[in-house]
This record gives sequence, C-alpha cells and structure tokens, in this order.
Amino acid sequence: MPRAAGSLHRLAVPLIFVGVVAFFGTTTPTFLTAGNLSSLLLNNFALLAIVATGMTVAVAAGGIDLSVGTALDFSSLAFITLLNAGHGVVVATFGAIGAGLVAGGFNAVLIGGLRLTPFLATLGTLFVGTSVQQLLSGGGLPIYLASGIHIGLTTAHIAGIALPLVIVAVVAIVYGAVLARGRFGRALIAVGEQADVADYSGLSSRRISGLTYLACALAAAIAGIVLSSTVSAYVPLSGNAFMLNAIGATFIGTTLSRSARPNVAGTLVGVLFLNIVANGLLLIGWNFYWQQVATGLLILVILAFSFTSRRATSR
Repeated sequence: MPRAAGSLHRLAVPLIFVGVVAFFGTTTPTFLTAGNLSSLLLNNFALLAIVATGMTVAVAAGGIDLSVGTALDFSSLAFITLLNAGHGVVVATFGAIGAGLVAGGFNAVLIGGLRLTPFLATLGTLFVGTSVQQLLSGGGLPIYLASGIHIGLTTAHIAGIALPLVIVAVVAIVYGAVLARGRFGRALIAVGEQADVADYSGLSSRRISGLTYLACALAAAIAGIVLSSTVSAYVPLSGNAFMLNAIGATFIGTTLSRSARPNVAGTLVGVLFLNIVANGLLLIGWNFYWQQVATGLLILVILAFSFTSRRATSR
C-alpha cells in the first residue's frame, strides 16, 4: 500500500496534465493547433521557464525569492536604456545582466551577510526595487525602444529552433546540471535541508546563500532581456507578474521528485502545466481573474494530493 501511494503521488501531475490537455483539446478547436501551441511556447512558456529555473535554485536552498521581478525589471530597463543610448546589443546585454545582478547582490548581502530570512530580505528588495523603478521611469511610464533600432533576438533561430527556446534550454541544462550533479548544487541542497549541520561540516552557508540569490537574479536578468526584445520596451513592474507562477511551478515540480526536492526538469513541467491551463481557459472565454482562481485551485489540488500521498507512503 505505501509503495502504491508513493507511485500515485508521482503520477498526480502527469495524470492531471493529460486530463487538462484532453479537456481543452475537446472543448476548443484552436487549442491543439500549431499556431496556438507555438505562441504558447514562445510568448508564455519561455519567459516563465527562465524565471522559474532561477526560483528553483532559491527554493532548493531552503529559501524563496520574492524579488525576481525586480531583477527582471532592472535588466529590462538597462537593456532598453543602453540600446537607446546608441550601444550595441552585446554591450546592452552585459549591462542588463549587471543591472539584474544588483538585485541579487542586495539579497546576497541581506541574507548571506546580515542573516535576514530570505522572505523578509527579498520582500525588502521588492519594495526598494519598486520605488527605484518608479523614480527612474517618471512614476511608472514605459520606455520604448527608439525607432530604427532592431534587436532581432526573439525572431532569430538556431538550427530551426527559436532563440528564446534555445535560451531556455541552455539555462535549464546549466542550472539543472549544477543543482543535480555539481559540487555547489550538493552544498546548496545541504544548506537548504540542514543549514546548521552544513556549517558544522565545513560548508559556508553564508557564501552559498549569497551565490544562490545571485544565480536566481541572473536567470531573471536573462528573462528581462528576452522580454525587452519581445515587446521592444521596458514596462515598469512587469516582472512581478512572473513571481507567483514561478513559485507555483517550482513546487509543482517537487511532486515529480522521489525526494520531494526542487528540480529543474520538474519545474519546467510545472511551467508548461500552468501555461496550458491559462491558455486553455483564455480560449474557452474565461477572463483573467477566473483564470487566476482556477490556476490557484489546481496548484492547491496537486500539492494537497502529493502531500497526503507522501504521508501515506511514510506510514
């Protein structure tokens, strides 16, 4: 019986996933069309997948990052500003990454240096970042890419694959390999599960925590560049829209792991699941608010089912 329960909790997400796809595939004729699926992957999946991959690292370290949107927005602002100032894409890209890492560095100091809890530290960074953006954008006005400047990042292809999806693959492979097999990943998980024991064994939980939030901000900064390239603008506070779904996707991903640990592959499945639900509900005519309600309820059902089945397994 415990073994059956353990198998069942790992099958929860795949079974619900198949059920959701089947439901939307039969209720709306446009859901399974190539155009819709392509739009879903490029316009919705890619950005959230990059942000959620960074969030996975933070959750694996026993924390959470409420300021991923700030890092994304700082990156977007720097990218558009540098391009409008006449700098090339390469300079703008490095500048954007540096701007995003400012948020991560602030978190690293608060968490690794001052020993604040990740929740409070990243919440503070979120508030500070919100105010800074409003000050730099004249109260929250978008900054558009100047006419005549062409980026081309989101329209480029490598081996027939859209560049944003290639970026997702690279970020996922690197972060996934580090988390699953790298020395830093093992140390990070040790800190996340038992920080005191990790310190006694010679690991520096402060240094690892600092690097963790820099890694999370780096992923968000990359997403900021992709977002700016897609909309050809910087829209203040737009990054905050990715935070809750990134957290939800990360915890959905833990249900696919035998050890209930955050993992990049599971997170990507969670991102795809959330985007399919949102896209399907949009196609059948539900407004945005009801989409959020339905998505939240599905996340709760998945996590509750996984939790209860794990309890049954441990008995």
